[in-house]
Amino acid sequence: MKLSNFIDGHYIAPINDQYIQNINPATNELISLIPNSSPEDIQLAVNAANKASKSWSNYTGEDRFIILNKIAELIEANIDELALAETNDTGKPLKLSKTIDIPRAASNFRFFATSALQFSSESHSSGPNIINYTLRQAIGIVGCISPWNLPLYLFTWKIAPALASGNCVIAKPSELSPTTAFLLGKICNEAGLPPGVLNIVHGDGIQAGTAIVSHPSIKAISFTGGTNTGKKIASVAAPMFKKLSLELGGKNPCIVFADCDYDKTLSEVSRLAFTNQGQICLCGSRILIEKPIYEKFKNDLVQKVKQLHIGDPLESQTQIGALISKSHQEKVLSYVELAKQEGGIILIGGEKYTGHGRCQDGAFVSPTIIENLKPNCRTNQEEIFGPVISLMSFETIDEAIELANNSNYGLAASVWSQDIQKCMRLTKEINTGIVWINCWLVRDLRTPFGGMKDSGVGREGGDEAMRFFTEAKNVCIKW
Repeated sequence: MKLSNFIDGHYIAPINDQYIQNINPATNELISLIPNSSPEDIQLAVNAANKASKSWSNYTGEDRFIILNKIAELIEANIDELALAETNDTGKPLKLSKTIDIPRAASNFRFFATSALQFSSESHSSGPNIINYTLRQAIGIVGCISPWNLPLYLFTWKIAPALASGNCVIAKPSELSPTTAFLLGKICNEAGLPPGVLNIVHGDGIQAGTAIVSHPSIKAISFTGGTNTGKKIASVAAPMFKKLSLELGGKNPCIVFADCDYDKTLSEVSRLAFTNQGQICLCGSRILIEKPIYEKFKNDLVQKVKQLHIGDPLESQTQIGALISKSHQEKVLSYVELAKQEGGIILIGGEKYTGHGRCQDGAFVSPTIIENLKPNCRTNQEEIFGPVISLMSFETIDEAIELANNSNYGLAASVWSQDIQKCMRLTKEINTGIVWINCWLVRDLRTPFGGMKDSGVGREGGDEAMRFFTEAKNVCIKW
């Protein structure tokens, strides 16, 4: 099967007739060939967006609401097809695709459909017979580049607010998980989205990604992915004075105090460490445990993780699927070897998992827990993005805060304690864009999402996203 680019409302082959293999990481079998688009393909998409831009920006909020809400409904109506495509592309459990990835994609469109109706701006009475108000207008053409770990979920997280605010979009999904983005084109046509408003172009970052970032007609870039790639994007886009939203990596601390709700915390730490094989930027990878409960919590967590079922993503009991690729499997395992060299003790996991039947050659890694690592070692400082966590103990709140902040990243943290004063202190002193207290991955789409330090620039979600995808103009009237 050959996938196609979706440009000007039509599926078309890449101009250069070059393709990339799309491999099912759970079976190591070829799924499809996807376009490796060139700058010429990006130019076709820009031409289509230019043609559609003025008309789409003049649609009323209600008009855009009707179309985007219809897209949400059609995503839900096609959940089985989309979830299976997501699982085949990524190796994640089908249950996860059905309960998280695809429903969240529909929620993104539904939420930002309502934002098209409700987004408002400020006005100020500035003196006798003077009023200032802020006019927010669509940028025009924007570029959205999304990652492979939550493909349709994060793809729609970007394009929905861009469309809701009146922009036309050139979007590139990851070449490692392209299928649901490909299927979205058909859904958009069925929902009545005008041709050229959303253009989906496949390919790698070197050709297609660079062409999107560097195109002079694309005035804003929203990117989710690795920190090094984000730096390269910024080096190209910043001198061109493009608006930039970069949601990058994380090395998230999870702080467990002795006064936590023990059983709930134990269960949630297992979940926040290994959901989606640890391939979520918000997963906790540094587990900081107060010393009085360290040994008990460590032993109980190992037993909890032993119960996780790893295997064929299509089986209903599977909780841990394959990693995204063989090369990523090797990268994750190389960090386990590094941890051993740094003095780490492997408590569980740390090796390839050999699947059965159709999955015997899949890219599986057993959930891995490591202790005895120093805070500044590479294993504790670099993003592994897999089912690997380290355990460290602390004695005081000050030490917990110091360990939590001992990272170049600052995306998310979780705190587990029943002492509200202690929790509120940590919300102020932990340097991350998100702090969860006694919960994890609870998301309200109205709230800002993003990180500090090497975890990115800007915020997504709610009005933050709508503001990013618009230009603010001050209008001052005196009468």
